[in-house]
Amino acid sequence: MSLALLLVSLFTIVELNCENLFDTRNDSLKDDDEFLPSSAYRWTPTRYWQKVNRIGQTILSCGMTDSVQVVPDLIALTEVENDSVMFDLTRRSLLRQAGYEYVMTDSPDRRGIDVALVYSPFTFRLINHRSLRVTPPRGFRPTRDILYASGEIITGDTLHVFVVHAPSRSDGERATRPYRVLVAGELCRAVDSVRAVSADAHIVVMGDFNDYTGDASLVLLEQHRLADISASARGTHGARGTYRYRGLWGSLDHIFCSDTLRASLKACHINDAPFLLEEDSRYGGVKPRRNYQGPKYLNGFSDHLPLVAIFAW
Repeated sequence: MSLALLLVSLFTIVELNCENLFDTRNDSLKDDDEFLPSSAYRWTPTRYWQKVNRIGQTILSCGMTDSVQVVPDLIALTEVENDSVMFDLTRRSLLRQAGYEYVMTDSPDRRGIDVALVYSPFTFRLINHRSLRVTPPRGFRPTRDILYASGEIITGDTLHVFVVHAPSRSDGERATRPYRVLVAGELCRAVDSVRAVSADAHIVVMGDFNDYTGDASLVLLEQHRLADISASARGTHGARGTYRYRGLWGSLDHIFCSDTLRASLKACHINDAPFLLEEDSRYGGVKPRRNYQGPKYLNGFSDHLPLVAIFAW
């Protein structure tokens, strides 16, 4: 197979939680005070630009395919603050030569974090996009909107993409479980709406679900004929999940796809390139090289590792 044919026939999708990709400016309407130069985190412009470039480096490293360097076609990002951050990432970082475009949400999340979809206009011609608002249950704070985008791929088919960042477990897994199930239900209704128009639609759902394989919210997605193609994804340098907590690997990040796409799936793995890892001195092995541990600056990348799915059209 020629190199030209290889590059045309493969379509790479990345999912990554960026671990608090905030700018250094105060948003008076959001609780972003932790990430300011004057905060305990001392989030200075120097640290910010280091972070932006390291997220760019992470994304570029996801494009290695059989020793051939390509740029990923779609990148779903969670924990990004605003349009300013996304502009810097796509136009002023290591990604600036890739020609990426992006769409994102503007959610009512208290801290101001959102989700975004970065795409190559050469392989994904954007058709439509919108945010899907989730009404929180009584007593819960607003969460992130679900991002929907559709685009034409090289085969002429339309690819429907949903990016989600479900409510966290910070108030306890059991207490917050119904909220994540609610988000999954809204997502399933949106998927059903797509299928009502096109029964054989190509659909990808990805993001940080704050749930593990087998949890109720993910089971609901699988019941709607969405396969978790990342369920058994592993790295090649020791990662057995995208996240490590107290020495235990697990994946809060997932990529789902419709049955119409499963036959096109070539591989799904965790990108645990050595530069994204560090030694876990307490529990042994390795762990993601994160940016902060509490207010302690570690000058890392993210506390999550990226998922990479490769399709062959």
